[in-house]
Amino acid sequence: MDKSIVKAGTILIAEPFMLDSPFKRAVILICEHRNDGSVGFILNKSIDMRLEELLGEFPEFDAPVYYGGPVATDTIHYIHNVGDLLDNSNEVTRGVYWGGDFEKLKFLIDSKLIKPENIKFFIGYTGWSEGQLGEEIKEGTWITDHMYANYAFKDDKKELWTTVLNNKGDTYTVIAQMPESPSFN
Repeated sequence: MDKSIVKAGTILIAEPFMLDSPFKRAVILICEHRNDGSVGFILNKSIDMRLEELLGEFPEFDAPVYYGGPVATDTIHYIHNVGDLLDNSNEVTRGVYWGGDFEKLKFLIDSKLIKPENIKFFIGYTGWSEGQLGEEIKEGTWITDHMYANYAFKDDKKELWTTVLNNKGDTYTVIAQMPESPSFN
């Protein structure tokens, strides 16, 4: 993928020496990319919270909650693979949708038509202002690639950073083998 082209459905893979803790070894799905900025969610940083703690009137549902990013951490967002069932969903890329009618979401969960493996909830999001993401990519902060639905809904979240780099191939497979702590090199 040409690293200068970012669009909805692009994933950002944190470069291996990024020490900024929220983004260390992060894999971020870009859900919206416009001239005035970008919005994405960190796919591989789960947090120890339950939906019932965050949402008062919500059906019992055993789905993990993720840290979407440092912006608006008082908001909840979701991506899913059931865009055909959930009205007003925005297709991000093949097999991955963002948002949708929240009341219908609750109904579908209560009716057991949406299962935990179909959806991912996030507290907050990651955002960039106009031109900021492009500059970070030019500086080498992020490696870009295409998003595959399995990255969000099937792959092991603890190994996602390594998996994505291995799938990218070539020199990225070498980067994927780097230990998390530079002192282990």
